[in-house]
Amino acid sequence: MTLNIVDRHKLILKKLEENGYVTVNDLSREFDVSLVTIRKDLKLLEERKLLFRSHGRAIPLNPYIKEHNVNIKEKLYPQEKNRIAIAAGEALEPHDCIIIASGTSVIEFARHIKPVEGLTVLAASLNTALILSKNPSIDVMQLGGMVRHSSSSVVGPISEKMLSEFTFTKLFLGVDGIDIDFGLTTTNSMEASLNKAMIKAAQKIIILADSSKFGKKGFGRICGLEDVDQIITDKGIDEKTKNSLLEQGINVTIV
Repeated sequence: MTLNIVDRHKLILKKLEENGYVTVNDLSREFDVSLVTIRKDLKLLEERKLLFRSHGRAIPLNPYIKEHNVNIKEKLYPQEKNRIAIAAGEALEPHDCIIIASGTSVIEFARHIKPVEGLTVLAASLNTALILSKNPSIDVMQLGGMVRHSSSSVVGPISEKMLSEFTFTKLFLGVDGIDIDFGLTTTNSMEASLNKAMIKAAQKIIILADSSKFGKKGFGRICGLEDVDQIITDKGIDEKTKNSLLEQGINVTIV
């Protein structure tokens, strides 16, 4: 029996809550209706501010504008984050001393690290440190500071002071927003301040961000794009944005 529009909308919102995203193609097949019908459904729900449409899918409205728990954010774009994490691992070199900041993209990166000779990692997230501590060939340092409940990562002056005592070859940084003019942002001002200290301590800055982050702005500004060496993202990035990044001398890796 074909579902009516009210029932479709209820199921779409339920799936969005459970999975963190829905796609036009999947909903069309499951509900046995046309792609046009699903797009109209999503448009109506977006007009009611119940979701946000992006690249053939829908996600919770403005998911990175306000702070969300890491468990919720992990459900967004899992396949893209997985591919980004694998590509980020290719940037590692023997005897690297790296910082892995907080966020779901960099936690996924930690899960895919294949140890290289003499690898040392400073972790801002407790989850990242726990993941890497299981591998005896990686030297893991946990950054100290105040723990944020939403992300299980540390922030604050103790964290920043600790960073000032070291120098690192690379920083792997996740962000909440990338705006061509405004730069990199996050939803938390203390995390933005810590990220600035990380950038100052590292020789190369590598951003891990799925394509939904482009065109978004969080509350706290981290830095301008002139400080970024490389961005690893997915194929959802539009040509205009990609070309703008390349023109600024940023190495853009698309997975």
